Amino acid sequence: MTLPTAHQSLLSTEGIAKSYGSIVALRSVDISVASGEIHALLGANGAGKSTLVKILSGVFDSDAGSMTISGSAVNLKGPGDATDAGIATVFQDPALIPDLSLDQNLTISGLRHSDVAPWLERMQLAELDFGLLVRDIPLATLRLVDLARALAHDPQLLMLDEITAALTPEQTDRVFDVMREWKRMNRSVLFISHRLGEVLKICDVATILRNGRDVAHLDLTGVDEAELVTSMLGAELARESMSISRDAAPVQGAVTDTDNDVVLRVTDLQYRDKINGVSFELRRGEILGVTALEGQGQSELFSLLSGDHRPTSGEIEISGERLSARSPYDAIRKGLVLVPGNRHEALLPQRSIRENLATPLYNRIGRWFSLVGDESERVDSVVTRLDIDTRAASQVGRLSGGNQQKVTLGRWLVSDFEVLLCFDPTRGIDIQTKAQIYELLREIAAEGAAVLMYSSELREIPLVCDRVLVMYGGSIVHEQDAGTATEEVLLTAAHGLKSAQA
Repeated sequence: MTLPTAHQSLLSTEGIAKSYGSIVALRSVDISVASGEIHALLGANGAGKSTLVKILSGVFDSDAGSMTISGSAVNLKGPGDATDAGIATVFQDPALIPDLSLDQNLTISGLRHSDVAPWLERMQLAELDFGLLVRDIPLATLRLVDLARALAHDPQLLMLDEITAALTPEQTDRVFDVMREWKRMNRSVLFISHRLGEVLKICDVATILRNGRDVAHLDLTGVDEAELVTSMLGAELARESMSISRDAAPVQGAVTDTDNDVVLRVTDLQYRDKINGVSFELRRGEILGVTALEGQGQSELFSLLSGDHRPTSGEIEISGERLSARSPYDAIRKGLVLVPGNRHEALLPQRSIRENLATPLYNRIGRWFSLVGDESERVDSVVTRLDIDTRAASQVGRLSGGNQQKVTLGRWLVSDFEVLLCFDPTRGIDIQTKAQIYELLREIAAEGAAVLMYSSELREIPLVCDRVLVMYGGSIVHEQDAGTATEEVLLTAAHGLKSAQA
């Protein structure tokens, strides 16, 4: 392969189009990625970003259009062709088989441990046990393993689809170091992220997609987030979304200080060496935020509350009754329901939107996928309330990430609950869908339920929550009103340090 010189086009497309039956994912997309460039690909959920990445990776065929790499026309027949052409991709979801070990996954992809070891060391994962099953490994670690696998192919073009959505700031910085190194070597990176601050920090230029078309090509010098949002959504929707995300105050709902309003009480909770004496109360009408760096016990806390694990000691009370859950089903029956961090754990991808929304109603196999009485109306009401895109109604797996997340949240609105446990509910979704989810959580609290929400985005906390807890080393190390919580104070506490402002 002939390598391009600086600023020559490494990859270029013209008129790329793709449809799935009657659903048009891409109408016509032109993009040109120069050598020695970090190029952002931006757009709202459903704009066509992931579809374009899969076409550029050889996973999908395009229906129309052309592609050139280093000036030569190419027709990718599969991912192997893309690898041979110098393209490596980290997809939005980990490309690993959950029930196999990391070693087995490497073997399937034609790599050895020695191929990825130098990159894992760069990611501070040199001690990672490759005998572990993928399903037992945190999502953030899997994202970095996927990156190491991609880098092992020594690509000319590295494509990263929402890799940082599950990462801590420190892990994100390691990814950025790799991206800068690729640029210094006169190679290229195509970077997709809904975190626009990251885009402006690391990227040189951007291509904006809207409704399956490229609508803007921007030099990012001097551009701010508001300009990017306007290009992504159009002026009117941008004003609405930015207003909700930036200016709205948290709902104070029905929160009171009376003991009778405590719906969830956690007392001295212990779990192996992961949770160490966690205690807190959550009241009706309240949104309680939780934040922490990766691996500080937040995922274990939500697993304990949702009945997925049993505590070593301590108590969980829901509406004054002790919870002794042997499974998530027991927690659900008590009104404690979970929106997991990985939406694919909650969805039936081959089933319809309606069937996925109705899953809480099916507690017996004989009832599955058979709506009765007012259940059908309740499902229809949720589709309307959340503005779920129903063009791919027959299969949830064909929806955009933002619409899949709406379905994951919406299924609990079909049933009754006391406490909604949300683990990073806005991870990897665009600003418009984030604004819709913020509003939904506020409505849920205002209606008298309670929400416990973990967020990896610190600036999200004062926009949504009434109070915030910070975890470090499996313990709660800081608590304050969310409206006064600055990113500096939260980040300082998340590192186990005390802030003068706290």
